[in-house]
Formats: sequence, C-alpha cells, structure tokens
Amino acid sequence: MSNDVFAGLDWAVHTHAVCIIDAAGAVLDRFEVAHDRDGLAELKRRLLRHGPRLRIAIERPSGLIVDALVEAGHEVFPIHPNAVKASRPRYRSHGAKSDASDAYLLADLLRTDGHRWRALAQQSDDIRALRALVRSRDDLVAARVAAANQLTATLQAFWPGAACIFADVASPIGLAFLRRYPSPRSARRLTEAQLQRFCKVQHYSGRRSAEDLLSRLRAAAPGRVGEHTEQAMADVVRAHVAVLVPIVGQITDLTRRIEQFMHSLPDGLLMMSFPRAGQVCAAQILAELGDVRERFPSADLLAAEAGAVPVTYQSGKTRSVAFRWACNHRLRQAITCLADNSRHANDWARSTYQAARARGCDHTHAIRILARAWLRVIWRAWTDRKPYDPALHGGLAKLALTGGG
Repeated sequence: MSNDVFAGLDWAVHTHAVCIIDAAGAVLDRFEVAHDRDGLAELKRRLLRHGPRLRIAIERPSGLIVDALVEAGHEVFPIHPNAVKASRPRYRSHGAKSDASDAYLLADLLRTDGHRWRALAQQSDDIRALRALVRSRDDLVAARVAAANQLTATLQAFWPGAACIFADVASPIGLAFLRRYPSPRSARRLTEAQLQRFCKVQHYSGRRSAEDLLSRLRAAAPGRVGEHTEQAMADVVRAHVAVLVPIVGQITDLTRRIEQFMHSLPDGLLMMSFPRAGQVCAAQILAELGDVRERFPSADLLAAEAGAVPVTYQSGKTRSVAFRWACNHRLRQAITCLADNSRHANDWARSTYQAARARGCDHTHAIRILARAWLRVIWRAWTDRKPYDPALHGGLAKLALTGGG
C-alpha cells in the first residue's frame, strides 16, 4: 500500500470528482470520471498510476463505486457527511462548495485524521445478496405504506366505510374488496350472504363474521358526493388498487426469498435464535451487521453504529445528553423491533423494559435501553459465532435466581 498517497472521491449520480495528494498535502492529480463502464475503468487506471493499493476517502459506505474500488484492492474509508461539512471551515472561510474542493477535503482529512476511521472490509457475497433483498423489501414496504395512506385518504373523502371494513386497507382481502366494490354505489345492494361468499373465496382469516363486517361498512359516515364525482373517485380507487396489488405481491415474494435465504446461512440461524427475532427482523439485523467480525471490535462500537446510545455534550459546567441522530438507521430500526418483540417472550427483556419505565422513561426510550442491552448479547454471540443460549445469558440467569420477571 502507498502510505504517502491519499485520494478523495466526491461521488455523484453522473460524475465523480477525484483528488490525489501526497504526504505533504500537495495535489498529485485531479480529474473527473463518468459513472459508466468507461469512467470506472478510467478511474482504476488513473489510481493505478500512484500505486496498486491506495487509501481512498469517500462519503458513502456502499454502492457500485465503493464495490469497484474495494474489488480493485484499494482501502476505502467512508467519512460521514456531517464530518465533511464540519471540516469545510478549516479550508475556506466562505460557504462555497464544489465537487473538486470536496474531493481534496476528503483526501486531506484522510491524510491528517486517517487514524479516526476504519477501512471498509468487503462483505461476503451472501451478505451482499441478503442486504439487497432486505433493503429492497424495506423500500417496497415504505412504498406500500405511502400508497396505502393515499388510498385511505381518498376513501375517507367519499366512502369511509370501505376504509374500515377490514383492519388493513392494503391487505390482499382489502384490495380485493375495493377492486370489486370501488364506490358506495357498487356496494349498495351488497348482502350478508354475498359478503360471506366473498370472504370465503378470499380465504378471510379474520374473526369477524360477515354480519359484523357489513355492519361496520354501513355504520360509517356516508359519503356526500354527486354521481359524477363518485364515478371519478371510483376510478381513483381502482388506480390506487392497481398500484398496491403488485407491491403487496412483490413484498410477499421477497419475504419468502429472505426467509429461505436466512435458513441457509450460519449467521442467519444465529440471528434467528434470539427471542421473537423472527426471520425478517433477524435478516434486517444481519444485513446491516454483516459477517466481518473485525468491523466491530467491541459492543460499544456496535451500539454507536446502531444509534442505541445517546451523545453527550459537555463544556465547562454544562453537560447534556441528546439523541444520537448520526447512525445506521436501518440497523437501529431492526434492533429496536427485536427489542420490542422480545419483551413479550423473554423475562429478562421484560424486566429490563419495565425497570426503564419505572425510572420515568417513555416507551421509545425504554425500548432503546433494552436494545442497547440486547446488543451486548448479540455482539458476543456474533463474535463467538454461537446461537443465543438462555443458559449462558448472565442477566437472565441472575433474574431467575432473584425470582424476578
């Protein structure tokens, strides 16, 4: 590795600005490459002129450009955009920004403060595949929620009953109902027997009878729209349903693929061994955690990455503790989901949560405290490559001895 050469890459959608400097901070090379096949090939050639293995700073920890650099044998150091933004006043007093200047800033930060960051370690192909599946599913779930909210708002405006007849308007049976009955007029003559047959065809598994469902539909506030408006709104409902149906189907398919994949991975079985981790939540944690053990040499580093510990500000006699915003948000969401689920199946988790609530913490704060506690256990199991064993869980054993829970 060339210890006296540092590179900074300011990435963008179409072009990337690159700056290469020496140990004294002098610019050795500065150029831009396009984000295409030829551009990436040119990037590798220009970097190779300064050594076979360079240290390169970039503002993102993943993506095609990062994969290309790591596969080429370079050490890639992701630097958080907040750190880059806070460092700009060191180089210029004005507020102007350019890709070229940020590329130099990244390279120089790596030269002067490189000991503060860790180089990316390439994850296995299995983890990269799992991460692609999990993140794509998460994005589709977010799209489903947004589309379902739009559909609900549309129904509330002219037919509230259809929004509440089933628990979830975007469930398969809820969408099937709206596809068949998109307006009050279309369901005006709907009978209990017809609704019962519909539910049977759709394999409705809810506990409400057709009579109860029909009562919910009829009891809702009636819409107050004209005939032409109702027809237009029905067309809008059909459009929303047409968007939601394939999204819901793809989420189901991806969920099935993730579940199958998790059972084929040793670390997948490890992560699913935790109480109420399930398969999707365990996959979300593993996808962000990865399989490179050197990435998190301590549980504290993992907790900071997951945003499960606060940030302390102290100056003189002033001291404050604030929520940690800069973290891996996907990992935080997954680990808090595990923590929330676990308190319903694990005595130690329930006791930890209740103790936090007794100290005056609200629900979300107590869940983060429990998540922080679980991260210590997860880190140890992940580091030792051993599934969760309640018999080896010191906190659970201590709780059993004291008769708690």
